Amino acid sequence: MITTLPVTPISPLRQRLIEDMNMRRFSRATQRNYIRDVGRFATFLRRPPDTATADDVRRFQVEQRDAGLPAPTMNSIVAALRFFFTHTLDRPDLARKLFRVTYPRKLPVVLSPDEVARLLQATTCLKHQAALSVAYGAGLRVEACTDCGHWRIAYNSCRNRHCPKCQGAAARTWLAEREADLLPVGYFHVVFTPPAEVADIAFQNKALVYDLLFRAASETMLTIAADPKHLGARIGITAVLHTWGSALTHHPHVHMIVPGGGIAPGGQRWISSRAAFLLPVRVLGKVFRRLFLTGLIALQEAGRLAFFGSMAHLADRRAFLRHLSPVRKKRWVVYAKAPFAGPAAVLAYLSRYTHRVAISNRRLIAYDETGVTFRYKDYRRDGADRQRVMTLAPHEFIRRFLLHVLPRGFHRIRHYGLLAGATRKASLERARELLAVAPPPHDDMPAEPADTRPPCPCCGGHMIVIETFARWCQPRAPPPGSAPTGRNVP
Repeated sequence: MITTLPVTPISPLRQRLIEDMNMRRFSRATQRNYIRDVGRFATFLRRPPDTATADDVRRFQVEQRDAGLPAPTMNSIVAALRFFFTHTLDRPDLARKLFRVTYPRKLPVVLSPDEVARLLQATTCLKHQAALSVAYGAGLRVEACTDCGHWRIAYNSCRNRHCPKCQGAAARTWLAEREADLLPVGYFHVVFTPPAEVADIAFQNKALVYDLLFRAASETMLTIAADPKHLGARIGITAVLHTWGSALTHHPHVHMIVPGGGIAPGGQRWISSRAAFLLPVRVLGKVFRRLFLTGLIALQEAGRLAFFGSMAHLADRRAFLRHLSPVRKKRWVVYAKAPFAGPAAVLAYLSRYTHRVAISNRRLIAYDETGVTFRYKDYRRDGADRQRVMTLAPHEFIRRFLLHVLPRGFHRIRHYGLLAGATRKASLERARELLAVAPPPHDDMPAEPADTRPPCPCCGGHMIVIETFARWCQPRAPPPGSAPTGRNVP
């Protein structure tokens, strides 16, 4: 015989509270705590909490204080009731009657530079060394929630363009600016990849060969597009350099986003490409090969290329030409297809790596003293087998990551043709006129600054910085009035 346990029905008020928290994506732990704290208030009232008055709120907090509840617990209850009164009951007047309990706090102990150096020397775990180096090298900050008073310690942004953690805001800004430049035409995703023999030379001469890769690829596109036998128009190009494969190997290539058409010579009409065809890839490959090898040989003859280790013999011109002999006959592959999900999807993909390199944190699965495990794609496989998992020794993972550090000052995002910096605005305006598209509206009103304050992990409120520790320095004294007051900071 099966016994069915009675199911306790959820009251409409509690259901509404849960829905309000779900809409704001509160974690399960936060929802559980809020429901518990509102239940405490209802138990005190001995009636539904939506019938509470200002005097009930005052008596509840007095009873908590007299019962000797710790200040953090009282403040957690205040955060829950403020949310309940403000969002679920639409009674902000009651929320204003709640007060947070202030209590002395202690700043974390931050080591002196000498102590940090000794700590790093004594740490044998590579993972701990990396984490401590980042934290103390970039500096620390203390954040506090303006609602519940939760504190946490975070490291400051290192602002290095190779960091897989930092500069998310810069990438979002770049994406928004590029999306604003999109024209109402089809777009094509074009990729230029030199052979492996050339990639080896590029690794030892990054600035020169990567720059040559940009110039050869862009000149190829602009030349073939301007040819009347193919398109006969001046096109626009946004190019981004990637130097890695999915497994972090050295694999330099240039991604391009190209509109399906361009402005005719004379600027009197717009010439559109075919729906699924921009330019012949075999022609692109041949011209790209010729331009790139011509430029590479010129660099070697000018003595501007450097070779080390097993490639030192390439400093000799005859050895260099023998090394390039196979790639002269090899077909250089150029990928050119209309993106299935539209140009915005390709821009979003590129923006994930415009301000970082090689790998993002979400691909990391595990890491310890024995190795780093991460996900990658094996493009030699099809279907579900393409997604693979790889584990590398810590030193090998770091070596592969450092393969993709670019020379100082090197620009890995470049624009050509209609999108070149000096003429971009005028060219886009002319293109929109020829396509009979209204220009984007100009809003003279200043835009409201975006709220960049991070959300609180406990209550969803706003975290504000209340203390900053400069890199490699002892903390200064807390500024007066830095403690959160329970009010949002503008």
